[in-house]
Amino acid sequence: MVTLGVIVLFRLGQSLPAPYVTVRAPEADHPLRRLLDLLTGGGLSTLPVFAFGVLPCLAAPPVLRGLIVVIPRLAALRAEGQAGARVLTRYRRRLTVVLGLLGAIGVLGFRGQDILDAHGAIAVVCLTAGTALVLRLAEVITDRGFGDGVRILVLVQVLAVLPSEFLRLYEKTGWAAIAVMAVVTLSVTVITIVVAQGQRRVPVRYAKRMIGVRAYGGTSTYIPLRFPQANSPAVLAAVLLSLPVLLPGAGWLGWLRDEGNPGRIAVYFVLVCLFAFNRAAVTQDMDKVAVELVRVGGFVPGIRPGPWTAEYLDFVNRRIIGFGAFCSGVVALIPVTGLALLDVSPRVPIAGVTLQVVLVFLVSVTLDTTRQAQALRLQRHYEPFLR
Repeated sequence: MVTLGVIVLFRLGQSLPAPYVTVRAPEADHPLRRLLDLLTGGGLSTLPVFAFGVLPCLAAPPVLRGLIVVIPRLAALRAEGQAGARVLTRYRRRLTVVLGLLGAIGVLGFRGQDILDAHGAIAVVCLTAGTALVLRLAEVITDRGFGDGVRILVLVQVLAVLPSEFLRLYEKTGWAAIAVMAVVTLSVTVITIVVAQGQRRVPVRYAKRMIGVRAYGGTSTYIPLRFPQANSPAVLAAVLLSLPVLLPGAGWLGWLRDEGNPGRIAVYFVLVCLFAFNRAAVTQDMDKVAVELVRVGGFVPGIRPGPWTAEYLDFVNRRIIGFGAFCSGVVALIPVTGLALLDVSPRVPIAGVTLQVVLVFLVSVTLDTTRQAQALRLQRHYEPFLR
């Protein structure tokens, strides 16, 4: 109920017009318009109170990670454990609000509205406050609801702009769109679930220790190695392929605008695989895992502790993320190919990315909700025994 209530408030904020804002008709054929509608729920077209949706919440963590690399103080906070994590969380919230402020100033200034007068200042404050309120709504879902709040709100705003896209698709191709969308949905769902649920279990044993007259340790467990799911590689690839079209004198790159072009599809597949592999390789550090195993007295059978264990885990993990990156490319390729068969890419720019993000988000959010519901059921089942 908390999650549903927050979703209703979020959609209300995306429908409530901001004061003193001049609304103009959007450019229907702009190559990046569909992607902006995907990230903001169509808010940049009408500029409601929640005009930016969860876009600042999505942009703040990567910006903060970049600042951690540059600023030594932030790197020291990350190494302090939970205390440093709480401070970084406060910095992330403030950075989200700052990005909302900069976005409000940039959008209103781009539309030719004077932000220095009273009406312009009120509009900027209203849009910035909307960004802060969206951040709070996402945290409420994360703390008291089911799943990650940012991901659920992204799914909500994507589903808000998707019906019009499907209606346009149906008007152009008829019942063929229903058959192709059914095949695409089933394929993407199956592959996403298989990759998300799959794991490689590396066996680990712990050495026995004598404390007094009792022996401790000697148990066996495993390290689950997974491929981290993400939609960012597909979005980054789509943006990267759309940017050359906006450059002056880049008419020879016009084939990148058509999603049905075989060359664009091949480049898109390669970029998604590379981005997915790079993201997974950066987020998983096997050296830390090996150091932690040495600290607690664990070892992989047949592998010497220390650098040799890290090398073995990295050897296994790179093959897992290589296969996962290939599956991410296939998942990104299925909607693009299906829409190319329907020949709708000139009318619906980057529709394949929109469809893939919707399906993957729907599957991932469903899996997370199922896990949380199962954990809650087990917690209540065993609660009488823990008293």
